[in-house]
Amino acid sequence: MANRVYLDLGSNIEPERNLPAAVELLANFSTLIAVSPVWETKPLGMSEQPNFLNAGVAVETGLSAAEFKQMVIRNIEQALGRVRTKNKNAPRTIDIDIILFNNDIFELDGRHIPNKELVERPFVAVSLAEIAPAYRHPETGQTLLEIANSFDLAEGDMLPRLNVSETLAEIKRR
Repeated sequence: MANRVYLDLGSNIEPERNLPAAVELLANFSTLIAVSPVWETKPLGMSEQPNFLNAGVAVETGLSAAEFKQMVIRNIEQALGRVRTKNKNAPRTIDIDIILFNNDIFELDGRHIPNKELVERPFVAVSLAEIAPAYRHPETGQTLLEIANSFDLAEGDMLPRLNVSETLAEIKRR
């Protein structure tokens, strides 16, 4: 049985290269269902670093969430030079987080799924709402579109990056 996984991808070290590379690798290890447009956002927690490029991705896999995280996400992050430090807000080549896994509710490596970032961070909610607006959050019952619309965004909080969005869309078409 195929599992539907909704992911948030972010990069602020060579993001124009690393975000498309991560999507290409995801397509090699799973079935790529949808890719959102790319959004540029200011870094959280540690402002003295480059802005992030973020995108939402939906894939299907026969792997469990734990297997997908270990065998796919960790391998992609490692292949793209991700260095983990004590500072969770440090710059990174790529960060891939499981936000939703089917309609399941569980803990994975100390993180709650559905990932709380979905209701806390606009770039996560907006990106996923663009690819699955009617999907209902398994705990709140809200659609992703309703969650995305609940944020009060100031002008410039999220800037579209059409050039990178076009690259990701081309990968999806392959």
